[in-house]
Amino acid sequence: MNGIWRGSAPSNIALIKYMGKTDAVGNRPTNRSLSFTLEGLRTHVELEAVPGSDDRWEPLRGDGLAGIELSERGRARFLAHLAFLKREWGHRGAFAVRSANDFPADCGLASSASSFAALTIVASRALAEETGRPPPGAREMAELSRRGSGSSCRSFFSPWAVWDADGADGTPLPADLVHQAVIVADGRKAVSSSEAHARVVSSPLFRGRPERAEERLDALALALREADWGSARELCWSEFWDMHALFETSRPSFGYMTAESLEVLRFAREELWRDPASGPLVTMDAGANVHFLHRAGDLAAREMVHSRFGARYRVIESSVLGRAGR
Repeated sequence: MNGIWRGSAPSNIALIKYMGKTDAVGNRPTNRSLSFTLEGLRTHVELEAVPGSDDRWEPLRGDGLAGIELSERGRARFLAHLAFLKREWGHRGAFAVRSANDFPADCGLASSASSFAALTIVASRALAEETGRPPPGAREMAELSRRGSGSSCRSFFSPWAVWDADGADGTPLPADLVHQAVIVADGRKAVSSSEAHARVVSSPLFRGRPERAEERLDALALALREADWGSARELCWSEFWDMHALFETSRPSFGYMTAESLEVLRFAREELWRDPASGPLVTMDAGANVHFLHRAGDLAAREMVHSRFGARYRVIESSVLGRAGR
């Protein structure tokens, strides 16, 4: 390949969140999380061997890619992960690393997860070839990626992943789902996810939080396996409100929800959930945007979302197999 390696990795959306860390350096979570892999929302990375000893980051250009410009801190973090991977392989050569998303970054769509997963995948391939060592498997790569971004370890497994203090792995749950997100804000977040993890431990509501998340994860997995959609829906709703309550009660307090977020949530509760057994699972990450997981056959609900919000906001869809249109 003439010293150029390319690859990509998907984002993921957690329905049971991890919030807070037992090991900030190693990104080890205080509780298990359960995520759905968003195969259609990906970060693309290109790695090129270059002369010298200093790595550099550049934006990746191409059709269908959203141009990004990492902050100085963002570049340093990305290149620090590449340096960590090079140390793992004992490689001293330099690389130009280029990256871009095919979806908006820094707005609650887990671009950090897909970015670090993609970098780990491509760098592992390049470093294995450069050193003659065998490439690592998915679980080993997930553990390496976790060191750069905790939630990135979930992006190595599809369609569902569970992550705990011992690592991430896939888990068998119903997968015939379509992800839909209403992007009410696509700018950079004022409080990063990493900073949020540090702040939430100051909330009086953090006491008991890991136990609540663990109980919900077991209950949600059971509800999905037994096709108890109504219970699954309520568990996801309770979970993301629990997380956002931590933000609002931290010291100092902060928040991601906007008037537009609340409008979408109200629409989901009052319009999409009229039938107790139907309507999408709803969640929010550390951002203002609202995520839905629809059963694949529920086209009417997806169209309702497009009809209500498509003229004002970007509405993104992806299925477990990739893009689902729009």
